[in-house]
Amino acid sequence: MPIFRERCSIPLAAVALLLGVALFQQLRALPDPLWALAFLLLPVLAWRHRRLVPVLIAVAGFLWAWACAALILSAQLPAAAEGQDLVAEGMIVSLPSLEERRAQFEFQVARLNQDEAPLPNPGRILLNWYYPPAGLQVGDTWRLQVRLKRPHGLSNPGSFDYEAWLFRHHLRATGYVRDSDANRLLTSRWQDEPVNRIRQSLTEGIAAALAHHDYAGIIQALAIGERPGISAEQWQVWTATGTNHLVAISGLHVGMVAGMAFFLVRALWARVPRLALRWPAPKAGAVAGVLAATAYAALAGFSVPTQRTVIMIIVVMSSLIAGRNNRPGHTLALALILILLWDPLAVMEAGFWLSFAAVALIFYGMRERLATKGLWWKWGREHVLIAVGLAPLLLILFQRVSIVSPLANVIAIPWVTFVVVPLTLIGTLLLPLADSVGTFFLVMAEGALGWLWPFLAALAHSDFAQWVQAAPPLWTYLPALLGTAWLLAPAGLPGRWVGGVLLAPMVLASPARPLPGEAWFTLLDVGQGLSAVVQTADHALVFDTGPANSARFDAGSAVIVPFLHNYGIRRVDTLIVSHGDMDHRGGAPAVLQQMDVQRLLTSVPDKIRREHGAVESCEAGQSWEWDAVRFEILYPFHDQDYRGNDASCVLRVQTAGETVLLPGDIEKRSEKALLEEKPERLAADILVAPHHGSNTSSTEEFLHAVRPGYALFPVGYRNRYGFPKQPVVERYRAEGAALFDSAQDGAITFRLGPSRPVAPPDTYRRQAHRYWDSP
Repeated sequence: MPIFRERCSIPLAAVALLLGVALFQQLRALPDPLWALAFLLLPVLAWRHRRLVPVLIAVAGFLWAWACAALILSAQLPAAAEGQDLVAEGMIVSLPSLEERRAQFEFQVARLNQDEAPLPNPGRILLNWYYPPAGLQVGDTWRLQVRLKRPHGLSNPGSFDYEAWLFRHHLRATGYVRDSDANRLLTSRWQDEPVNRIRQSLTEGIAAALAHHDYAGIIQALAIGERPGISAEQWQVWTATGTNHLVAISGLHVGMVAGMAFFLVRALWARVPRLALRWPAPKAGAVAGVLAATAYAALAGFSVPTQRTVIMIIVVMSSLIAGRNNRPGHTLALALILILLWDPLAVMEAGFWLSFAAVALIFYGMRERLATKGLWWKWGREHVLIAVGLAPLLLILFQRVSIVSPLANVIAIPWVTFVVVPLTLIGTLLLPLADSVGTFFLVMAEGALGWLWPFLAALAHSDFAQWVQAAPPLWTYLPALLGTAWLLAPAGLPGRWVGGVLLAPMVLASPARPLPGEAWFTLLDVGQGLSAVVQTADHALVFDTGPANSARFDAGSAVIVPFLHNYGIRRVDTLIVSHGDMDHRGGAPAVLQQMDVQRLLTSVPDKIRREHGAVESCEAGQSWEWDAVRFEILYPFHDQDYRGNDASCVLRVQTAGETVLLPGDIEKRSEKALLEEKPERLAADILVAPHHGSNTSSTEEFLHAVRPGYALFPVGYRNRYGFPKQPVVERYRAEGAALFDSAQDGAITFRLGPSRPVAPPDTYRRQAHRYWDSP
């Protein structure tokens, strides 16, 4: 059958539109607007050559994504306004997320002034308010004194792309509210944000009803779509078992509500002859399904997953109302087209690809399958199908696959969907009408979740819960796609083992590693803190673990472990925590919990807790060799009683030709001690600046002894300390060092070997830059 007829088929048009939109998101910078003029020639070519119609659709997708991106980027905070006291007037447009001493919310700016002078409006911004006044409500209009900065996030291989998330949510600046008499509530009217006011009221009611209950945060997520109340440990269980799609108001839950409304209204409508004669009951049920899905999505704040689901439900129900019996593939393709037209940035989210892939797998793999014998296979096969089919995509996106996902989902999906969610919705809806009755149902929902939780936790903590591997190379993507299609094809296709062979490269491909005698050194971007990784042919060392800024963020979970997994590192042979400051040891608990750590060295053994294995004190003279690379602790000395920064472990890493020096946070006194005791061991090609480039370190004498070719500053973007200090920077320049800093360059990687001089580093921010990223 020819691919093209007189006009482009809907599935082909959907694929073409998707390719155009997805291609645009790979650009490093916005194109010159003049290129748009060249695209105007394509409709003429497509009119003359019908085979070019898919190309025209792809170009239309590219242009549509371009227009939407340009519109978002046009709202920009002036660079000169960063870090300055500004006065912003606007409205709180998201539910304030409340922690112990902080509220976080999105703020739609109406006016922005600096010293009474108007500034360009950045639009929607993300604000933190420390020790906020009681009673913050969505829809309130405030005048606030704020300090803002342009979107900026940590930049490391394998880590969450915060800048992409901010762009995806149209947030063009972040900042905090200053303690000032200028802060004033201007108006507070429920009609300015009526739906969100209802959501906030319900959120507060659920929190009060389930105070001191373990799973209150999960119930809030199921009812309102707000997830701040879910603890890091609970998230880990959901993720490890592959059931995290159940946590928020997902497509499954919206679809369930739509289905219940459809069948209920259809049955009731059919019982009234006058109504049934005027309009068929299935069509009335379809309208009810759309309305119920939309209402539930509104309860979730029209989050991106619920938007996708509502659009898909509208497509399905519209076909029913119109009396058309569309094939599943056409229905899915039409939904894809509408979602891309509604929101071309949806392709930036992993959930977009996973949701469409899951539905496509069900349509593809459930047709004419092998004989279905027994309830278990009829119910369980879909979960096995999705688990196998999504495995390559999960490896690409997250470098991990839940092995226990089919078993977890076959139990958790029906329990959560048909027990926990209905109880949650009934309790939530009754809460404003009859508080005690609503509380009763919410407590039942929380209890039902509690019955499920031990099962999920046992699976999550099992040794075989997840398969973790390095990010697969690009060349394995196409064989994996073909292999998945072959494995899951309808019955009758011979040689299914060929699919497994095609999948094998993605699973078995090993990441590149240093050769014996080489070392790869990476200074990670952990914000205002320090963490570095040294990898040899068969070993890995982590030096410091960055900060823990809150109960919800630490550099260990957010940066270090994803980085190690991204490069296929499953064991940390030595972890060094240089000293006790939280910006150096904050991520240690996560690294110890999530990685196999063989040895732990630190100058503060009393501050590092470890369930298994010893905690050793670092001390000058300790040394070892891995794969012809030498590691040596230069400091602290056994007979010195220094504390704090001056007790930092100092590590020297040396290949046959090149050397790295990691001095932690040592200050002038420790630098002087090193100059007196070990001056001959200080020379290094690469120096991580002591104490982040503060005025208390990097003396002229110390730098002259080290003579670094490269100086690296581990600092946070616009950090409050002003690191690195300008006089210190000038001292490094006087020594002729090339300067890099983690805030501007992201993760900085050197590949060290026997040759000299040291080759320039790879900087991840430059390597992975996209058009929405900061310069």
